[in-house]
Amino acid sequence: MPQTYAFADPLILYGVPHSLYTGVVRCYLRTQGIAYIERPTSHPDFAQRIMPTIGRSIIPVVMLPDGRIIQDSVDIIDHFEQCRVPWPAYPDGPLHRILAIIVQYYGSQAMLRHAMHYRWSYLGQQEAFLRDAFAAGSGHDMAEKIMTRMQSYLPQLGITETSIPVIEHSFESLLDILEHHFREHPYLFGGRPSVADYGLIGPMFAHLGRDPVPSDLMKRRAPRVFRWVERMTAPRLDAPEFTQYGTDYYANDSLPETLTPLFAHIAEEIFPELTSKLMFMDDHVNQLKPADGQPVSDKPHQRYIGVINTRFRDVPVSAGVQPYLLYMLRRADAVMAGLNESEHSRVLAELQRHGLDQALPGHRGYSVARQNHIEVWEIAN
Repeated sequence: MPQTYAFADPLILYGVPHSLYTGVVRCYLRTQGIAYIERPTSHPDFAQRIMPTIGRSIIPVVMLPDGRIIQDSVDIIDHFEQCRVPWPAYPDGPLHRILAIIVQYYGSQAMLRHAMHYRWSYLGQQEAFLRDAFAAGSGHDMAEKIMTRMQSYLPQLGITETSIPVIEHSFESLLDILEHHFREHPYLFGGRPSVADYGLIGPMFAHLGRDPVPSDLMKRRAPRVFRWVERMTAPRLDAPEFTQYGTDYYANDSLPETLTPLFAHIAEEIFPELTSKLMFMDDHVNQLKPADGQPVSDKPHQRYIGVINTRFRDVPVSAGVQPYLLYMLRRADAVMAGLNESEHSRVLAELQRHGLDQALPGHRGYSVARQNHIEVWEIAN
């Protein structure tokens, strides 16, 4: 068994149990055996030490024992991936790695629609649970304001009376697909979690696996999916049902047939919305002509730069555009750029077979980076 990377002292994780992105980081830290102390945003150190550094109220945030601060679930995972962690989350195989990044994008970005619908559209059936969670994390005085603000995000996520039946059908279909996979495999890409698992666990734990309405649906319809949620939130690798399975990713960049329906599901969900968002950013950058390193928005807390009219499956929806999506998907471009001609052709053919080749943004003359805890434009020379 690999040796656990150990700190002399535990780090501090600022977050709350019902936070989607805090759930991602908490799962990663527990899997890797990294000691941490979790504090809510109501803790005085958050206002006195964290917010002056990151310039906004946002979670998760990690403070390392040496005082360094890291904000953003992807940045936190990528920081520790450079350390000697026992269970690296990026597969070595290029196809595995690219697909894992795309699944991570789907879970942490596209599934916001599912997560926020089930939390707020069913408020009347789970209000006591949610009010207790928000009050415990932020204090009674702030809970109502935060809950009201969160509900205001539904329109820009494309959650309407017209789209809700499609969102619910989508979630049920996803549960069925994952249920079949997790009957045979402990994690998405084999014997340990990848960034794909960490991408999905955010919505599947914090919202859909805890809030009473979707959690009950998951337990009744897809018990193996709920068991995967338990496995992801437990310390280390918690897979006694798969004692003889091993801890490696699938050999030789191969994929089991149980993942084919998942990739098809993701392709149907993210397109044409992702294509429309990339085109919006193309036009935005062309008109704005930002300098290299310029923040993507005028204020640090503003992550949306506009709204597009697109479709979610067969339903027209409006959707906010966050340049952060480009920051996530560029990591897949980087993998492709490092391949020789033969490997490039092989991986591209597999992505095309799954309908996911257009998830890689490709050359556009610009990208998005993160500096000082915010997204900035990165302009090619």
